[in-house]
Amino acid sequence: MKRKSIKNKGLALLLVVTMAAASMTACGNKEDSAKEPATEIDFADLTGGGSDNSANDAPETPDVEESSTEPVTEEESREGMYRSEITNEWIDESLKNQRPIAVMVDNEKTALPHYGLTEADVVYEIMNSTANGRITRFMAIVKDWGKIAQFGSIRSTRPTNIMLAAEWNAVLCHDGGPFYINDWIAKKYSANFSGGFSRVNNGKSREFTEYICTGDLDSKFSNSKYSTEYNEYYQGQHYNFSNSEIDLSTVGTTIDCTEIELPFPHNSSRLQYNESTGTYDYYEYGQAHTDPQHGNAQLTFKNLLIQDTTFSQLDENGYMIYNAIDSGRDAYYITNGKAMEVTWIKPAENEITIYLNKQTGEQIELNTGKTYVALVPSDSWGKVVIK
Repeated sequence: MKRKSIKNKGLALLLVVTMAAASMTACGNKEDSAKEPATEIDFADLTGGGSDNSANDAPETPDVEESSTEPVTEEESREGMYRSEITNEWIDESLKNQRPIAVMVDNEKTALPHYGLTEADVVYEIMNSTANGRITRFMAIVKDWGKIAQFGSIRSTRPTNIMLAAEWNAVLCHDGGPFYINDWIAKKYSANFSGGFSRVNNGKSREFTEYICTGDLDSKFSNSKYSTEYNEYYQGQHYNFSNSEIDLSTVGTTIDCTEIELPFPHNSSRLQYNESTGTYDYYEYGQAHTDPQHGNAQLTFKNLLIQDTTFSQLDENGYMIYNAIDSGRDAYYITNGKAMEVTWIKPAENEITIYLNKQTGEQIELNTGKTYVALVPSDSWGKVVIK
């Protein structure tokens, strides 16, 4: 796949700021952004009060154009299949217009083992509260949700997840949440199924017994206003993928990364490079994360995106919101045993987070495969350990 170049003028300004290592916060509608591109936002006041960007009034996503200097190569094709817009893997063509779901998965130790998580195309790990050792929660993006037999267990959502799910035009599957989510759920771009999934008798307390099971989503969609297909809020393909294997050392300065430890004290997340598979295996609570739904397969990823993200605490109970709309903040892209410094930009609530090579300012390409995204609180960014 050809490298795409960015030509959007608004983003070009952000790139200049990024390369200067400045940090800004960008939020609001198109006109406000043009007038005050560097305005700082107090996200403690943004519990639903941000701009509700529709398909017509949202700030423009970066336009891309194919480079005219590179030779044209014939794109590979396979009968009845297409390359997934989420992983670049070959999947059934019947899924091409199907929107994904975004599933909130409880990550307390009591909730283990997780069922079906290896079916996810992208998994976010996000601090769910500043209390309880900064416990994290997963949000799993699943394209081919029709094959789900058991997935979860399912728990509540937070405002940050609503913004991130909207990047994928995904229907957020959760079980309620604090009142802070109410205004966010009401956004025009937002789609969600709250509660009413199957209950599985697993011998645990009720809060750990809710799962998406066979038929649940078919029933949910048929009894809702939501289409199973992408709608007018779909932003297009999320990541740029390379159809050939990427060696990061050929595109910039890298550091070796065969293991990464994340500063999530409650579960001590870490990912370890598996040379035999060329992917990063996920561990938490001192053990390998396995999926009993699929023969105890270990959760593993081809791509890791680790973001330095500021946040605001909303009350004394630990409820919080990440400042997910931001620009010029540090991140790492990790694949094939190497880590590269990048920066990230999310221009508006329902727009795609973009990752840029810190040395060149160009939008990065990812390897084909599944992706793990961690939003690391900025006050513990210095505690990320790369080995």
